[in-house]
Amino acid sequence: MLSIEENEFLTRIGPGTPMGDLLRHYWMPMLLSSELPEPDGRPLRTRLLGENLVAFRDTDGRPGLLAENCPHRGASLYFGRNEEAGLRCVYHGWKFDIAGRCVDMPNEPPESNFKDKVQARAYACAERNGVIWAYMGPRREPPALPALEWNVLPETHSAKWKAVRACNWVQGLEGDIDTSHLYLLHSRLNPDDDPSLGVWHPDLHPRLELVPTEYGVKYAARRDQDEDHYYWRITQFMLPIHVFFPPGGFSGVPGHIWVPLDDEHTMVWSVMANPSGPLTDQQQAMIGGRGNGGYLADTSAPLGRWRLAANASNDYMRDYDVQRTKTFTGIPSIFLQDQSVTESMGPIYDRTTEHLGTTDAMVIQVRRRLIDAARSLSESGAAPDGVDRPEIYGVRSGSVVLAKTVNWLEGSAEVLRAFSGLPVAAT
Repeated sequence: MLSIEENEFLTRIGPGTPMGDLLRHYWMPMLLSSELPEPDGRPLRTRLLGENLVAFRDTDGRPGLLAENCPHRGASLYFGRNEEAGLRCVYHGWKFDIAGRCVDMPNEPPESNFKDKVQARAYACAERNGVIWAYMGPRREPPALPALEWNVLPETHSAKWKAVRACNWVQGLEGDIDTSHLYLLHSRLNPDDDPSLGVWHPDLHPRLELVPTEYGVKYAARRDQDEDHYYWRITQFMLPIHVFFPPGGFSGVPGHIWVPLDDEHTMVWSVMANPSGPLTDQQQAMIGGRGNGGYLADTSAPLGRWRLAANASNDYMRDYDVQRTKTFTGIPSIFLQDQSVTESMGPIYDRTTEHLGTTDAMVIQVRRRLIDAARSLSESGAAPDGVDRPEIYGVRSGSVVLAKTVNWLEGSAEVLRAFSGLPVAAT
């Protein structure tokens, strides 16, 4: 378990917090490109790392991200006029470009140079593969985007989907790196039933082997497959918010990105990539929220989009008869099953009360890696791991069956390498 102080250190990400400072050194996926569909289109309110922001696409098609409140007298730039390569506040007409420069101040005398002294808080944006990323860190020149395989492949080879989760970002991330819940929370009760009801495996107590890496931590969960073989599920945690977990359904690399909106809300991005070719319609549907019940109607609030209709207010569409007879939870999708348990812990889980077992080793290691990284940054000011080495994110997850005599690190090393031309390791 963690102490109260460690739990606060780990989970709080607002401006000026140690973990918030760490996260701001990395690029964060912010919006789908389709959310800003056209130049000079409607601005969007958003929240990221505890800050209220306004995103817009300027006349030249470039995405911009500004603090919501105008630096003049605090009116919301969400109501601004998006025109002629800038966002103009409707209160007094001050206009700001995507770099935050005040380029027009119509209510000041023509001879005034006051506009040259005013700067809106602006954050750098980058757009690739249908995703707009934000950099909220201290550098004037941001680092390169991480070389995640899904974000470098042709756009036809990947799919993205997202939803708001009403809890702290660490809770969601810890679910992804907790392999022992797989064949419980997500299971069907009868192994002979339709596999679409859930997964099933007779070995419910995996043995974990962890390996620290330059980009984070990877681990393999070993289960007995038969007398001569082990079944290995290999998961990758990449600092600070990326997880690739073993594939299911087809030979693609699935993953989540746990983007903190604030201390109590997270945008979970689901990504899927097939390095071997374009995704089929069926594969696109696998990542497109199937079985999650759709979204609530959008609002213009910072957290007003991507809210699932299945939520705590309706018990995530749990069917108790299905729970008694067919599946472990009665909740209709893997995503909702995860959402129900992580949100049920409360907005920020009190880790001083938990009792961790051997299958929680990865959770323990990743917490320590994050805390150590934030402390190191605070003490030394050195760039955190991965910030200046985007190539180290070129890895995959996988699941393999190996003879019991084969070391899993050696048996899986080649197929876990991204951009290799090899098919994804999926059993």
